[in-house]
Amino acid sequence: MPALSSRPVGAHTPTSGGLAKAALPYADTTGAKVVQVYVSNSRGWALPNGDPKQDTLFRDGCAERGIPAFIHAALLVNLGSPTPETVEKSTQTLAHALRRGVAIGAQAVVFHAGSSVDEGHAEAAMRQVRRELLPLLDWTADVGGPMLLVEPSAGGGRSLASRVEQLGPYLDAVDRHPMLGVCFDTCHAWAAGHDLAAEGGMTATLDTLVATVGADRLRLIHANDSKDLCGSTRDRHENIGKGTIGEPAFAELMAHPATAGVPIVVETPSEKHIGHTADITTLTRLTTTPRLTPTPPTHLSAW
Repeated sequence: MPALSSRPVGAHTPTSGGLAKAALPYADTTGAKVVQVYVSNSRGWALPNGDPKQDTLFRDGCAERGIPAFIHAALLVNLGSPTPETVEKSTQTLAHALRRGVAIGAQAVVFHAGSSVDEGHAEAAMRQVRRELLPLLDWTADVGGPMLLVEPSAGGGRSLASRVEQLGPYLDAVDRHPMLGVCFDTCHAWAAGHDLAAEGGMTATLDTLVATVGADRLRLIHANDSKDLCGSTRDRHENIGKGTIGEPAFAELMAHPATAGVPIVVETPSEKHIGHTADITTLTRLTTTPRLTPTPPTHLSAW
C-alpha cells in the first residue's frame, strides 16, 4: 500500500486576474499540493476563451511545482434535465471544460451527476446521460485529454446519483467507459445520508464506493466538513473539524486504502487564504500521523 503521505492535499483556487497569476501564488501561500479551478463562470453559461500566455504559465507552473490540476465544471451542468436547452448547454460546457483542460494540462474535469427534476423523467434522464456523455468520453480518450469525474450530489431534487451506491447505474449508462471516473465529496455524501461521523462510517462509505465503482475510478476527493446534519440534503461546507462531520471522520478518510495516492481538494470557507491554509494543514497532519489505535479496514479482503 502507498505511504500515507502520498495523498496530496490542496484547494480550489481563485483565477480572477489571470489563471496563472491568481492560482499559482495562492497554491504557494496555502501550501497546496493540488489545485482545482473554474474555467468559466461557476453559475453561468458563458464559455470564455482562455489566455494562451496564462495557460502556458499555469501548465508550466504546476509542472515545476509537481502539483496536479483539476477543473470543476459550472454548477449549472445537468445532463439529466427535462429542458433540452439545459442539456445542450450542459454538454457544451463540458466540451469547453475538456478543451480547456487540454490547454492547461488538467488531469480531469469534475461535474455534478445532475437530476431528472421531474418524477416521470428519470429513465429518459439516464438515456440523456448516455447520449451526451459517450461522445465526450470518446473524444477526450482520442486526444489523450482529461478524464471526466462524476460527483454525486447532496441529494434531493430527484438526483441521478447522490448516495455512492447510485454511481453503479450511472457508470453502467455509459458502459463503464474508462474515461469516466469519480469525485467523492464528503459534504455531499453526508448530506445524502452517509453517516460519516459514526465510528467506521467513513470507512464503510468508502468500502461501498469501491465495491460499486472499482478501486481505480476514485480520482479526486473533495474534503469538506458540513454545517448541517446527516441526511439534510443541504450542501453547506464548513472547515475541517469545525462542522458536523468532525475531524475523526477525516482521519478515517486519510487512512483508507482507496484514498492512497488520490488528490484531495478543500472547498471550505476561507477569508483570503486563511481557511484553506488551516484545512490543508489539518488534513496533511491527519495524512502523515498514524492513528493511535490502528484497525484494519472492515473489508480488508477486498484489498
